[in-house]
Parts: sequence; structure tokens; C-alpha cells
Amino acid sequence: MAGKRQNAKDNWLPPRVYLKGPSYVFRPKNGGSIRLCSAKEARSVVWAEYEKMQAEIGKGNISRLVSQFFESADFADLSKATQGDYRKYSKPILKVFGLMDPDKVEPQHVRAYMDKRGKASRVQANREKAFFSRVFRWAYERGKVKKNPCQGVRQFKEKARDRYVTDLEYQAVYDAARPAVRVAMELSYLCAARKGDVLKLRWSSVLEEGIFIQQGKTGAKQIKAWSPRLRAIITQAKNLSKNALGTYVVIKPDGMPYTDNGFNAAWRTAVLNAREKTGWPLDFTFHDLKAKAISDIAGSSKDKQAISGHKTEGQVAVYDRSIKVVPAVDSVKKQS
Repeated sequence: MAGKRQNAKDNWLPPRVYLKGPSYVFRPKNGGSIRLCSAKEARSVVWAEYEKMQAEIGKGNISRLVSQFFESADFADLSKATQGDYRKYSKPILKVFGLMDPDKVEPQHVRAYMDKRGKASRVQANREKAFFSRVFRWAYERGKVKKNPCQGVRQFKEKARDRYVTDLEYQAVYDAARPAVRVAMELSYLCAARKGDVLKLRWSSVLEEGIFIQQGKTGAKQIKAWSPRLRAIITQAKNLSKNALGTYVVIKPDGMPYTDNGFNAAWRTAVLNAREKTGWPLDFTFHDLKAKAISDIAGSSKDKQAISGHKTEGQVAVYDRSIKVVPAVDSVKKQS
């Protein structure tokens, strides 16, 4: 892709497209420029002309097709989290299919990939196949391919994760964690937030009413109202570094924000230290803390939905791992 735009108002433009005099032009990586349309045209027309131009350049192989998808309006409309996932899923796909002609990929090829990939991880195989199908669906609708070879290829059955983190387990890892991980744990639990949303949380989102969080995956916007425990962890966050840059809430001792891999390593260290101290398996992930939060919310599924920010009660059910307490038979036995 092209470098960062000098003018923020041009961020809507397709990759490598610029306003030049009375026209919008595309500048290929190998130099030169291709006129797309008049500068007076609507944004939708600019994108349409860009995609038409991409099709005319030639579909090439799967690698090129995926690159075109990543530069499309459809991809640009996805959330940042989904974009990141798709780029990750594309890597193993391209290692196998990258040089193939898209029209020569058949369902049996996709099935063979799934079967081999599934030996290591059925979940990842499903995600990668779903991404591959999304690319082909996008390409088919634009006349770039003749079919979607992923259609009709069954995914592996996935067992819903039901791991509930107890208060004792949570406390064990919390006690063994470094300060930044403690702050992240509390923010994830108290705000029912994903790791990505916690790590990108900025001090500008810490408001008088509470903490503003826009979920990277769903786009839901909420202000998590203050509670004594939430205020306490924000106070701790202010002391994470003497060299704080004043931007991110969860930071390293040098004041820099965590990368995803860097935080994963810090979390892993906390879990291993807690296992050694307690002798407990502590076989849960950081993402399970969001599920613990939703499970611990008192009330109906609608109450949980309102707090968690999920769009449907069905999505809430995936995270709600609470176990209902029901009466013993003798307390509800019919009188004879």
C-alpha cells in the first residue's frame, strides 16, 4: 500500500489513489499514473472506477486476488480487528494456494487443505477457510472468478468453550502478575472488554462519567460507569511508569504501549508463576476474563447484553458460562 496520507481528509481514497488537478489518478508501484475519473465525482464512483481498473489489470493468481481484496472497499469497511484477523488467516492460505490460478482451485483442494490443517488446529482451519471463501465471494460478485470453490466444503464442528474462571483462580494469577497485567486484567473484567480494546485504551477515553470503550470487533460504543474498584485500578494505572507518554493506559515500565505479542508473553509469565505457587492447572486464557465478567453479571440475558455490548442475546450466550442453581428434587416434590 501507499504511505501515510499527508492530508487526513484523503484517508477515504482507495490505496495508491490521489487527487491530481481535475482528476483522481492511480499510481502503480512500478511508476506512472492511471486516470480513474473526474475530481467532481462522488466517492462511490471513485471506488467503483478503482475496482474496475483493478479487474482490468488482470486477476493473476490467488496471491494477487487476495491483495486486491485487501485493497477493496469491502475490506476497508471491516473493523480493524477483523482486518487484522483476515491478514493473519491469509498467510497459511497463501503458502499453499498463492501461485494457483483462482479458477483452477476446486472444492477437493479446499477439503484437502482443511483436513491437513485440521490436524494441528480445527478452529484455525475453519477460520482460514471462512476467510478464503470471503475472498472468492467478493471476487465472484465482481466477475474476477467463475465460482467459489469453498462452497459446499464442510467446516469442522467446534465445541463451545465453557471454561469459567473462579474468583480464586483470578486472584492467583492477579497476585503473580506484573502491575501492567494486573491493570489489564481488572479493566477486562470490570468493563467486559477484549484484550485488544484494553491495550488500545487511551487516557483521553477516561472521562468524568466513566471509561469510554468502542469495541474493535462489534463497533459498540459504551461508557463504563465508575465503581470503586474501577477507580482504584485506574489510580494504579497512573503509576505504571515514571516515563509515561500520556497516551495509553496500559504501558510498560519505559512508558511504551504493549504489542499484542509482548502482552501475551507477560500474561503467560503470570500464569506460569501462579501455577508454580498454587499447583493449580490455571488453564484459562486472557479472553476467558471477558466470559467471566459476563457470567458474573446478575440478571437476565438482556441485562448481560446491555452491559457487554453484544448485538444479540445469542452472542451473550457464548460468553455466559454461569451455572444455574436449581432446587433439589425433595424441595419441589409433588404432594401425594
